Amino acid sequence: MTDLQDFGFGTQIRKSPYFDATVRWGAQGFSVYNHMYIPRDFGDPEANFWNLINAAILCDVAVERQVEITGPDAARFTQMLTPRNLSKMKVGQCKYVLITNAEGGILNDPILLKLDENHFWLSLADSDILLWAQGVAVHSGMDVTIREPDVSPLQLQGPKSGEIMRALVGDSIMDLRYFWWREAELDGIPLIISRTGWSSELGYELYLRDGSRGDALWERIMAVGVPLGLKPGHTSTIRRIEGGMLSYHADADIHTNPFELGLDRLVDLEMDGDFIGKAALRRIRDAGVSRKQVGLIIDSAPLEGPNTTFWTIHSDAGAVGRVTSAVYSPRLERNIALAMVAIDHAEPGTRLEVMTHRGASHATVVERPFYDPNKRLAAA
Repeated sequence: MTDLQDFGFGTQIRKSPYFDATVRWGAQGFSVYNHMYIPRDFGDPEANFWNLINAAILCDVAVERQVEITGPDAARFTQMLTPRNLSKMKVGQCKYVLITNAEGGILNDPILLKLDENHFWLSLADSDILLWAQGVAVHSGMDVTIREPDVSPLQLQGPKSGEIMRALVGDSIMDLRYFWWREAELDGIPLIISRTGWSSELGYELYLRDGSRGDALWERIMAVGVPLGLKPGHTSTIRRIEGGMLSYHADADIHTNPFELGLDRLVDLEMDGDFIGKAALRRIRDAGVSRKQVGLIIDSAPLEGPNTTFWTIHSDAGAVGRVTSAVYSPRLERNIALAMVAIDHAEPGTRLEVMTHRGASHATVVERPFYDPNKRLAAA
């Protein structure tokens, strides 16, 4: 039995309501995300990948902290934070959005949930948007309240996740559409359940609204799910790179803009509403970008794990970019990567050289995502 005291940097790093349960179920290593522990190791990451794509995994993602925006001006304030047009967003809907600063740089790429006409949650990637939003609110002149509620998500992901959810909360859950949410109770545990997740597979996120019930919720899901193939797990680097999904601080940061990532669809520069970074993003659009995110196939022996540094990319002209995320895909039987390269080296088929931790390797620019580009699995 692993001693819980083996994990610890002190009380300044918070533990999720599921922390003890994840250790009981085999979590062997953690990293820190949004000032909290997140399980990163349940054994073999390749086995975790196959569990995800063949059956289902349950992941503690309570680190996806919620920024709650309420008040008479909440809808107008939320629009000010993001370049995505929210004017047609309905109560019960979720949207993938970007949070940009005055220079058009990306501060976060959360999922936005609309709980009521003036009630929103931003389900965060790894950066301090609670502080950003509170700072913006102070000087906005708007009547809003910004806080972090007692809400902790779990991800139930994989092709068996629908069957498990049906067994947990009933047949009606099968009507829940992709990127929509609904309220539910499970054994008196208050939840919001959404058809979202960081896996590009069929999946659900269960937002626990009472942190004291975390252990009970985890055990209830596992009790129902294990006979259906469910295993405890962690967010799969292999699957998210296959799906071209961004990891903030790796594939995007404050120095990256939406156009470099090919996320023009999340930017509406013609909307009536104003948002932070609108003028800068208009200038960037008009001038064009000098670099672009691409997919790469790296021609080398299978990588033993994901990259832990940014690998330099070279052409005959010298350094032209860097690999931001790389991993071996056992399904595709290739080393796949997301990279940021100079725009004149971004054409599919371009041959480049990557300086990996093992030395120089040839690489080819390809389209991304690498698998299921239309997200048919997630949206099924």
